[in-house]
Amino acid sequence: MRRTTALIVGAGPAGSAAAIVLARGGARPVVLERSRETGDALCGGFLSWRTLDRLHALGIDPDRLSRRRIGRVHVFASGREVEAPLPRPALAVSRRTFDTVMLAEAERAGAGVERGVAVRSAEAGSMVLADGTTLSPGTLFLAVGKHDLRGLARPTPGAGDDPALGLRVRIAPTDAMRRRIEDAIELHLFDRGYAGLAVQEDGTANLCLAVRRSRLHEAGSPDALLQAIARETPVFGDWLAMRESGCGVDAVANVPYGWRMRKGVAGLFRLGDQAAVIPSLAGEGMGIAVASGCSAAAAYAHGGAAASAGWQRRFAHDAGVPVRMAGLVRDLAEGPIAPRALPWLARAPFLIQVIARATRMM
Repeated sequence: MRRTTALIVGAGPAGSAAAIVLARGGARPVVLERSRETGDALCGGFLSWRTLDRLHALGIDPDRLSRRRIGRVHVFASGREVEAPLPRPALAVSRRTFDTVMLAEAERAGAGVERGVAVRSAEAGSMVLADGTTLSPGTLFLAVGKHDLRGLARPTPGAGDDPALGLRVRIAPTDAMRRRIEDAIELHLFDRGYAGLAVQEDGTANLCLAVRRSRLHEAGSPDALLQAIARETPVFGDWLAMRESGCGVDAVANVPYGWRMRKGVAGLFRLGDQAAVIPSLAGEGMGIAVASGCSAAAAYAHGGAAASAGWQRRFAHDAGVPVRMAGLVRDLAEGPIAPRALPWLARAPFLIQVIARATRMM
């Protein structure tokens, strides 16, 4: 049996953030990642100003991710629109670039990284890898995103009778369209869903949607659903027409928006989506990932494995306000009130800034 002191499963933003803090604090964390190459996970790719501050504290210059900055948000609903400045500049970045930079920083700090290593199951202080190797971690940092690990699956987070689906297509915008939003993020609100669009570091645009399952069933397929939304929302349709040739629709099912892990156990830190799942409308999913990794590693440095249970409860509490606020905004955005509210927001655009601040991790 192979023994490790601090084992991190998952090399995404949460796992890498924890690895950086642990390694710089003198621990010798080991990161296990099932993929051999860094992919481009389905993700909106938005990094808020709060997350950029955390990256600065980790020694990561945001310019390594993208030199573009997002300073405003443009909201569309039923032919109406409103624009407002963000509280502070943010940026959009692909997960391939973000994960690569974060993991490289973890290795530079002294963390061990093992790629192509899949964990088959976990139980009672031990883990079994796909090749049959058994590990005995003193402390486990679980950063596997929305994918549960057998033996350590999250308590069933209720997604409701009409759960959300995450969809993503890649857009190759014209120069004129790219200039239009290179310093902005667009939000398109429609019946039982919404879409976010931003230009990433490579000049392509990332179009991500959160849609209720009932809409997919009505449409019959992801492509038919996209076309139906395009007919309802002309500006969305203009973007969809620039979809990359041959680009499929990436999808993830039954996203439990609003769920938080309120209970903890000794020796197990659940990070990122294993700790809290914020509605994607807020653009704070990666913010929660980085925040959880940093604070869990700090708690471990002060209290060791025994600190995990208390940390999990505190993190659930700290994430409560942004997650609940994002849930409220999501419910309003998906319903019939959203188009009627836009003219009101146009007269008081500072309210968008209030919402933007309230949905950030402190």
